Amino acid sequence: MEKRLYIVDASDAGDLKICLIFNDGATSVVDVGDFIRRHPHPQYNKYLDPKKFRKFAIEGGNVVWGRNWDLIFPIEQLYAGYLE
Repeated sequence: MEKRLYIVDASDAGDLKICLIFNDGATSVVDVGDFIRRHPHPQYNKYLDPKKFRKFAIEGGNVVWGRNWDLIFPIEQLYAGYLE
């Protein structure tokens, strides 16, 4: 049986990047700013502001932005370090 993958810790890595630590010990640095610039949307664009970007949380084993999860990504993409 495959073990469920989830995030155990996250920190701001600067320049709208986030450093993630997963339950298997792997780490990944993901450029969220690059994703937002490639997929502009009013719901996402506010997170180009570094102050708002830093207000992420870990909920349900994933990293999210906004009270209603305005921004959330598939765990597999976060693990790979690239957002499509």
